Amino acid sequence: MSLLKTIDPNPSFEPKHRTAEPDRLIAGSPAFKTWLQDTAKEGRVNTGVFEATPGETHSIKGETFEFCHIVHGVIELTEKGKEPVIYRAGDSFVMKPGYVGVWKTIETVRKIFVTVT
Repeated sequence: MSLLKTIDPNPSFEPKHRTAEPDRLIAGSPAFKTWLQDTAKEGRVNTGVFEATPGETHSIKGETFEFCHIVHGVIELTEKGKEPVIYRAGDSFVMKPGYVGVWKTIETVRKIFVTVT
């Protein structure tokens, strides 16, 4: 087993499809796709690609640490009690455990992610 994993930003296999949970939905009808490409540490570390269509949802990280790199699209993140921050293609950010805020997809976004729980 190799300890080097390349993450394909445009995977050719079928993603997992889902929509926003009703208690998380704020506006629009965003659809989500996830291409999980690697898992480690008994499922506590996950890496892959995520895509969301325009809409607005509550983002609650709980105990999860998440690194994101935007491949394409535009989002606005507003941490509770803070000013909105815009991220677009080429930008990277981290949402730390305990993060609570609003995720607004302005233009369909695709990101590479790593989550750690």
